[in-house]
Amino acid sequence: MFEPVISATGLFTPKESISNDELVESFNRYVDQFNHDNAGAIEAGSTEPLQHSSVEFIEKASGIKSRFVLSKAPILDPEIMCPRLPERLNSEISVLAEIGVAAARDALARAGRKPEDVDAVLCACSNLQRAYPAIAVEIQDALGIQGFGFDMNVACSSATFGIQTAADFIRAGHARSVLVINPEICSGHLNWRDRDSHFIFGDVATAILVEDKSLAPAGHWEILGTRLKTQFSNNIRNNFGFLNRTAPETRDDRDKLFMQEGRKVFKEVVPMVAELILAQLEELAIAPASLRRMWLHQANAGMNRLIAARVLGHEASPDESPTVLDTYGNTSSAGSIIAFHLNSEDLNSGDLGLICSFGAGYSAGTVMLRKSG
Repeated sequence: MFEPVISATGLFTPKESISNDELVESFNRYVDQFNHDNAGAIEAGSTEPLQHSSVEFIEKASGIKSRFVLSKAPILDPEIMCPRLPERLNSEISVLAEIGVAAARDALARAGRKPEDVDAVLCACSNLQRAYPAIAVEIQDALGIQGFGFDMNVACSSATFGIQTAADFIRAGHARSVLVINPEICSGHLNWRDRDSHFIFGDVATAILVEDKSLAPAGHWEILGTRLKTQFSNNIRNNFGFLNRTAPETRDDRDKLFMQEGRKVFKEVVPMVAELILAQLEELAIAPASLRRMWLHQANAGMNRLIAARVLGHEASPDESPTVLDTYGNTSSAGSIIAFHLNSEDLNSGDLGLICSFGAGYSAGTVMLRKSG
């Protein structure tokens, strides 16, 4: 009988970071220019003036203080306010695959594995660079892995859905070692001119090596159980897609980038996620007090505080529910994996932990883990 475990994780972090001070200064320059250029229409009442952003507003709304990006200068240029990533030749590795490969190599090195030891690659992320060929197959080729690969998208929950998919492959005997890779270039789908969301996202890539326990190195994490949930909602949406070109009159509308109804998301997702976690614990006969640590999706500090409190019955300490949101921003599917990657080595054999993701769909996933000596 095959038993899936997490052998290691990997992380790629871009070299450049944007602080809230830098972001606000750039945004407010854009606002001032817009209001100046449209002064007549604003005075006539036909155009609404734009409002300044502030560091205080950003940190109160989200808890984010900075974010890593692949293309800093163009984002901060009020005339551009978008990353610039030149299109590559088909003979060159795509940027999404490139950062995914970097995270994968980190995970393989930490587990003492070679690419040829891996049987499958899943690219699980919220935005794919192209329709086909699959980014996962490109990563597979770049690493020299035999077997198979495919892409999957469950928005911010992609990583946990990917872990369950990999675990199922292990249990069924279809693979003994699977890389789940989460490359997220979230700066590319963010409207940097929108005051309510211009601060949310950052870029990153993570990787999770899921293997049969018989192959795993010491210090791996046993997967005790997983639980997934989806529930349709328009409150987080991005309408970008290949059919946009068939409706040129709306092709460049703002809904072709990230949009959300933040208050509705907060109100509806918090109880859904807390209930999912508690149901997972009950199914496994684990008392909430037995949880040593929770690695929650890194979207909003306030949401995480409420979810953790509903699960634990008290406000979680930074040790019980660590955050990376303040320095990485929201990195979609990669967020909870970054939190796990950077805040798990200090746990002891037998300690229990929970990876949890949630986001657009709505979607949510939990992965219950136990540290093995």
